[in-house]
Amino acid sequence: MTAASLNHRDLGLISGRLKRPLPITPFSDGCGVVDAIGPGVTEVEPGERVVSLFFQDWEAGAPDKEKLASALAYPLPGVGREYAILAERGLARAPDFLTDQEAATLPCAALTAWQALMDLGRVRPGATVVLLGTGGVSIFALQFALAAGCRTIITSSSDSKLAECRRLGAHETINYRSNPDWAAEVVRLTGAGADLVVEVGGAGTLEQSVRAVKIGGEVMVVGALTGRGDYNIAQIITTCVTLRGLFVGSREMFSSMCRAIEMHKIRPVIDRVYPWSEASTALRAMERGEHFGKIVLDFSV
Repeated sequence: MTAASLNHRDLGLISGRLKRPLPITPFSDGCGVVDAIGPGVTEVEPGERVVSLFFQDWEAGAPDKEKLASALAYPLPGVGREYAILAERGLARAPDFLTDQEAATLPCAALTAWQALMDLGRVRPGATVVLLGTGGVSIFALQFALAAGCRTIITSSSDSKLAECRRLGAHETINYRSNPDWAAEVVRLTGAGADLVVEVGGAGTLEQSVRAVKIGGEVMVVGALTGRGDYNIAQIITTCVTLRGLFVGSREMFSSMCRAIEMHKIRPVIDRVYPWSEASTALRAMERGEHFGKIVLDFSV
Protein backbone atom coordinates (compact mmCIF):
# COMPACT_ATOMS: atom_id res chain seq x y z
CA MET A 1 0.00 0.00 0.00
CA THR A 2 1.20 3.52 -0.79
CA ALA A 3 -1.77 5.68 0.26
CA ALA A 4 -5.20 5.46 1.89
CA SER A 5 -8.00 8.01 2.21
CA LEU A 6 -10.34 8.42 5.16
CA ASN A 7 -14.13 8.17 5.26
CA HIS A 8 -16.65 8.87 8.03
CA ARG A 9 -17.39 5.14 8.10
CA ASP A 10 -13.86 4.66 9.47
CA LEU A 11 -14.71 6.91 12.40
CA GLY A 12 -17.85 4.92 13.10
CA LEU A 13 -16.00 1.59 13.02
CA ILE A 14 -13.05 2.71 15.14
CA SER A 15 -15.13 4.55 17.73
CA GLY A 16 -17.60 1.68 18.10
CA ARG A 17 -20.50 3.89 17.05
CA LEU A 18 -21.38 1.42 14.27
CA LYS A 19 -21.34 -1.40 16.84
CA ARG A 20 -19.13 -3.80 14.89
CA PRO A 21 -16.88 -6.26 16.71
CA LEU A 22 -13.26 -5.25 17.23
CA PRO A 23 -10.47 -5.65 16.35
CA ILE A 24 -10.63 -4.45 12.74
CA THR A 25 -8.09 -3.46 10.11
CA PRO A 26 -9.38 0.01 9.17
CA PHE A 27 -9.68 2.02 5.95
CA SER A 28 -11.35 0.93 2.74
CA ASP A 29 -9.83 3.26 0.12
CA GLY A 30 -6.26 2.63 -0.90
CA CYS A 31 -3.72 2.77 -3.69
CA GLY A 32 -0.73 0.48 -4.02
CA VAL A 33 1.48 -1.59 -6.27
CA VAL A 34 0.89 -5.27 -7.01
CA ASP A 35 3.70 -7.23 -5.36
CA ALA A 36 2.61 -10.76 -6.31
CA ILE A 37 -0.38 -12.57 -7.84
CA GLY A 38 -1.98 -15.92 -7.17
CA PRO A 39 -2.73 -18.76 -9.63
CA GLY A 40 -5.15 -17.88 -12.42
CA VAL A 41 -4.93 -14.10 -11.99
CA THR A 42 -4.94 -12.46 -15.42
CA GLU A 43 -6.15 -8.87 -15.00
CA VAL A 44 -3.22 -7.47 -13.01
CA GLU A 45 0.51 -8.06 -13.01
CA PRO A 46 3.28 -7.47 -10.48
CA GLY A 47 4.47 -3.89 -10.61
CA GLU A 48 1.09 -2.46 -11.69
CA ARG A 49 -0.48 0.38 -9.73
CA VAL A 50 -4.02 -0.40 -8.58
CA VAL A 51 -6.65 0.85 -6.15
CA SER A 52 -8.76 -1.21 -3.78
CA LEU A 53 -12.50 -1.32 -4.41
CA PHE A 54 -14.81 -0.79 -1.46
CA PHE A 55 -16.80 -3.94 -2.27
CA GLN A 56 -14.51 -6.82 -3.14
CA ASP A 57 -17.30 -8.91 -4.69
CA TRP A 58 -19.53 -6.41 -6.51
CA GLU A 59 -18.32 -6.57 -10.07
CA ALA A 60 -21.47 -5.47 -11.91
CA GLY A 61 -25.25 -5.50 -11.82
CA ALA A 62 -27.58 -4.71 -8.97
CA PRO A 63 -26.45 -5.01 -5.34
CA ASP A 64 -27.42 -8.03 -3.26
CA LYS A 65 -26.71 -9.36 0.21
CA GLU A 66 -23.56 -11.24 -0.80
CA LYS A 67 -22.06 -8.31 -2.71
CA LEU A 68 -22.70 -5.88 0.12
CA ALA A 69 -21.11 -8.29 2.59
CA SER A 70 -17.74 -7.90 0.87
CA ALA A 71 -16.85 -4.40 2.10
CA LEU A 72 -13.32 -3.57 3.19
CA ALA A 73 -12.60 -2.50 6.79
CA TYR A 74 -15.67 -4.48 7.85
CA PRO A 75 -16.40 -7.31 7.47
CA LEU A 76 -13.19 -7.79 5.44
CA PRO A 77 -9.83 -6.42 6.63
CA GLY A 78 -9.17 -2.93 5.30
CA VAL A 79 -6.14 -1.37 3.63
CA GLY A 80 -4.55 0.19 6.70
CA ARG A 81 -1.54 -2.11 6.44
CA GLU A 82 1.73 -2.42 4.59
CA TYR A 83 0.65 -5.44 2.52
CA ALA A 84 -2.94 -6.33 1.65
CA ILE A 85 -4.26 -9.50 0.02
CA LEU A 86 -7.21 -8.51 -2.16
CA ALA A 87 -9.41 -10.22 -4.74
CA GLU A 88 -8.56 -9.78 -8.40
CA ARG A 89 -12.00 -8.34 -9.08
CA GLY A 90 -11.66 -6.20 -5.96
CA LEU A 91 -8.97 -4.12 -7.66
CA ALA A 92 -9.06 -1.57 -10.46
CA ARG A 93 -6.77 0.81 -12.29
CA ALA A 94 -7.07 4.53 -11.68
CA PRO A 95 -6.34 7.20 -14.32
CA ASP A 96 -2.61 7.40 -14.92
CA PHE A 97 -2.45 11.18 -14.53
CA LEU A 98 -3.48 10.98 -10.85
CA THR A 99 -0.97 10.62 -8.03
CA ASP A 100 -1.19 7.68 -5.64
CA GLN A 101 -2.69 10.00 -3.03
CA GLU A 102 -5.33 11.25 -5.47
CA ALA A 103 -6.12 7.74 -6.74
CA ALA A 104 -6.69 6.56 -3.15
CA THR A 105 -9.66 8.93 -2.82
CA LEU A 106 -11.70 7.37 -5.63
CA PRO A 107 -13.09 3.99 -4.44
CA CYS A 108 -15.64 5.24 -1.87
CA ALA A 109 -16.37 8.98 -1.95
CA ALA A 110 -15.96 9.48 -5.69
CA LEU A 111 -17.89 6.35 -6.63
CA THR A 112 -20.71 7.22 -4.23
CA ALA A 113 -21.05 10.62 -5.87
CA TRP A 114 -20.86 9.05 -9.33
CA GLN A 115 -23.61 6.51 -8.66
CA ALA A 116 -25.85 9.17 -7.10
CA LEU A 117 -25.56 11.53 -10.06
CA MET A 118 -24.75 9.49 -13.12
CA ASP A 119 -25.68 5.85 -12.62
CA LEU A 120 -28.94 6.26 -10.68
CA GLY A 121 -29.65 9.98 -10.96
CA ARG A 122 -28.85 10.11 -14.69
CA VAL A 123 -28.55 13.88 -14.51
CA ARG A 124 -28.66 15.82 -17.77
CA PRO A 125 -27.11 19.14 -18.77
CA GLY A 126 -29.11 21.98 -17.26
CA ALA A 127 -30.38 19.97 -14.28
CA THR A 128 -30.03 21.63 -10.87
CA VAL A 129 -28.18 19.59 -8.26
CA VAL A 130 -27.93 20.45 -4.55
CA LEU A 131 -24.96 19.23 -2.52
CA LEU A 132 -24.70 19.28 1.27
CA GLY A 133 -21.43 20.23 2.92
CA THR A 134 -17.90 20.13 1.58
CA GLY A 135 -16.70 16.63 2.46
CA GLY A 136 -15.36 14.13 -0.02
CA VAL A 137 -18.66 12.92 -1.52
CA SER A 138 -20.09 16.42 -1.95
CA ILE A 139 -16.95 17.86 -3.55
CA PHE A 140 -16.69 14.94 -5.97
CA ALA A 141 -20.40 15.39 -6.75
CA LEU A 142 -19.74 19.08 -7.43
CA GLN A 143 -16.96 18.20 -9.87
CA PHE A 144 -19.03 15.51 -11.66
CA ALA A 145 -22.13 17.71 -11.86
CA LEU A 146 -20.14 20.57 -13.36
CA ALA A 147 -18.56 18.21 -15.90
CA ALA A 148 -22.08 17.04 -16.84
CA GLY A 149 -23.25 20.61 -17.45
CA CYS A 150 -25.49 20.84 -14.38
CA ARG A 151 -26.32 23.90 -12.31
CA THR A 152 -24.88 23.37 -8.84
CA ILE A 153 -25.92 24.67 -5.42
CA ILE A 154 -23.80 23.69 -2.40
CA THR A 155 -24.19 24.35 1.32
CA SER A 156 -21.72 24.80 4.17
CA SER A 157 -21.46 26.57 7.53
CA SER A 158 -18.15 28.12 6.45
CA ASP A 159 -17.96 31.15 4.16
CA SER A 160 -14.35 30.37 3.34
CA LYS A 161 -15.28 26.86 2.23
CA LEU A 162 -18.13 28.27 0.14
CA ALA A 163 -15.66 30.64 -1.50
CA GLU A 164 -13.52 27.63 -2.38
CA CYS A 165 -16.60 25.94 -3.87
CA ARG A 166 -17.18 28.96 -6.07
CA ARG A 167 -13.54 28.79 -7.15
CA LEU A 168 -14.18 25.19 -8.22
CA GLY A 169 -17.16 26.38 -10.27
CA ALA A 170 -20.23 26.12 -8.01
CA HIS A 171 -23.01 28.33 -9.36
CA GLU A 172 -24.72 29.11 -6.04
CA THR A 173 -23.65 28.69 -2.42
CA ILE A 174 -25.68 28.80 0.81
CA ASN A 175 -24.36 29.19 4.35
CA TYR A 176 -26.78 27.02 6.33
CA ARG A 177 -25.68 28.56 9.63
CA SER A 178 -26.65 32.10 8.64
CA ASN A 179 -29.54 30.79 6.51
CA PRO A 180 -30.91 27.77 8.42
CA ASP A 181 -33.94 27.39 6.12
CA TRP A 182 -31.68 26.60 3.19
CA ALA A 183 -34.40 24.61 1.42
CA ALA A 184 -36.44 27.80 1.02
CA GLU A 185 -33.36 29.50 -0.42
CA VAL A 186 -32.94 26.70 -2.95
CA VAL A 187 -36.57 27.14 -4.03
CA ARG A 188 -36.05 30.90 -4.27
CA LEU A 189 -32.97 30.45 -6.44
CA THR A 190 -34.57 27.87 -8.73
CA GLY A 191 -38.21 28.90 -8.80
CA ALA A 192 -39.62 25.39 -8.43
CA GLY A 193 -36.90 23.50 -6.56
CA ALA A 194 -33.88 21.43 -7.57
CA ASP A 195 -33.95 18.31 -9.69
CA LEU A 196 -31.78 16.27 -7.33
CA VAL A 197 -30.19 16.49 -3.87
CA VAL A 198 -27.23 14.37 -2.78
CA GLU A 199 -28.16 13.82 0.87
CA VAL A 200 -25.21 13.09 3.17
CA GLY A 201 -26.67 14.30 6.47
CA GLY A 202 -29.46 11.84 7.15
CA ALA A 203 -32.24 12.48 9.63
CA GLY A 204 -31.07 15.98 10.53
CA THR A 205 -31.23 17.28 6.95
CA LEU A 206 -33.64 14.97 5.13
CA GLU A 207 -36.72 17.12 5.66
CA GLN A 208 -35.03 20.14 4.10
CA SER A 209 -33.62 18.05 1.25
CA VAL A 210 -37.14 16.88 0.34
CA ARG A 211 -38.39 20.46 0.53
CA ALA A 212 -35.51 21.62 -1.66
CA VAL A 213 -36.40 19.46 -4.67
CA LYS A 214 -39.16 20.15 -7.14
CA ILE A 215 -42.33 18.07 -7.26
CA GLY A 216 -41.24 14.71 -8.59
CA GLY A 217 -37.58 15.40 -7.81
CA GLU A 218 -35.03 12.97 -6.40
CA VAL A 219 -33.15 12.77 -3.12
CA MET A 220 -30.17 10.41 -3.16
CA VAL A 221 -29.47 9.31 0.43
CA VAL A 222 -25.79 8.40 0.72
CA GLY A 223 -24.95 9.20 4.35
CA ALA A 224 -26.25 9.70 7.87
CA LEU A 225 -23.77 12.14 9.41
CA THR A 226 -26.47 13.73 11.58
CA GLY A 227 -27.63 10.42 13.04
CA ARG A 228 -31.05 8.83 13.07
CA GLY A 229 -34.51 10.18 13.82
CA ASP A 230 -38.17 10.28 12.92
CA TYR A 231 -39.40 11.54 9.58
CA ASN A 232 -42.82 12.66 8.37
CA ILE A 233 -43.48 10.31 5.46
CA ALA A 234 -46.44 12.43 4.31
CA GLN A 235 -43.97 15.00 2.99
CA ILE A 236 -42.69 12.49 0.44
CA ILE A 237 -46.18 11.46 -0.61
CA THR A 238 -47.49 14.98 -1.15
CA THR A 239 -44.47 16.07 -3.21
CA CYS A 240 -44.09 12.83 -5.21
CA VAL A 241 -40.38 12.83 -4.41
CA THR A 242 -38.22 9.78 -5.07
CA LEU A 243 -36.11 8.91 -2.05
CA ARG A 244 -33.30 6.56 -3.06
CA GLY A 245 -30.65 4.96 -0.86
CA LEU A 246 -27.36 3.85 -2.35
CA PHE A 247 -24.10 2.35 -1.10
CA VAL A 248 -20.89 3.24 -2.99
CA GLY A 249 -21.02 1.15 -6.20
CA SER A 250 -19.68 -1.66 -8.37
CA ARG A 251 -16.44 -2.26 -10.23
CA GLU A 252 -18.26 -1.62 -13.51
CA MET A 253 -19.41 1.79 -12.24
CA PHE A 254 -15.88 2.54 -11.09
CA SER A 255 -14.52 1.90 -14.59
CA SER A 256 -17.13 4.23 -16.13
CA MET A 257 -16.29 6.91 -13.57
CA CYS A 258 -12.57 6.65 -14.28
CA ARG A 259 -13.20 7.12 -18.01
CA ALA A 260 -15.04 10.35 -17.24
CA ILE A 261 -12.32 11.50 -14.84
CA GLU A 262 -9.73 10.84 -17.55
CA MET A 263 -11.73 12.65 -20.22
CA HIS A 264 -12.38 15.74 -18.11
CA LYS A 265 -9.03 15.60 -16.25
CA ILE A 266 -10.82 15.83 -12.89
CA ARG A 267 -8.36 15.97 -10.01
CA PRO A 268 -9.59 14.92 -6.55
CA VAL A 269 -9.54 17.71 -3.97
CA ILE A 270 -7.26 16.72 -1.07
CA ASP A 271 -7.36 18.92 2.00
CA ARG A 272 -4.31 17.48 3.70
CA VAL A 273 -2.00 14.49 3.77
CA TYR A 274 -0.75 12.83 6.96
CA PRO A 275 1.95 10.21 7.40
CA TRP A 276 0.36 6.83 8.16
CA SER A 277 1.79 7.02 11.67
CA GLU A 278 -0.46 10.04 12.34
CA ALA A 279 -3.70 8.25 11.45
CA SER A 280 -5.28 9.08 14.81
CA THR A 281 -4.56 12.79 14.26
CA ALA A 282 -6.08 12.57 10.80
CA LEU A 283 -9.22 10.88 12.14
CA ARG A 284 -9.66 13.56 14.79
CA ALA A 285 -9.37 16.25 12.11
CA MET A 286 -12.11 14.50 10.12
CA GLU A 287 -14.30 14.24 13.22
CA ARG A 288 -13.99 18.00 13.78
CA GLY A 289 -15.08 18.65 10.20
CA GLU A 290 -12.00 20.71 9.43
CA HIS A 291 -11.43 19.28 5.98
CA PHE A 292 -12.49 20.41 2.51
CA GLY A 293 -12.60 17.39 0.24
CA LYS A 294 -10.51 14.39 1.28
CA ILE A 295 -7.96 13.51 3.96
CA VAL A 296 -5.23 11.07 2.92
CA LEU A 297 -2.66 8.92 4.70
CA ASP A 298 0.73 8.46 3.03
CA PHE A 299 2.28 5.01 3.57
CA SER A 300 5.54 5.91 1.84
CA VAL A 301 6.87 8.01 4.74
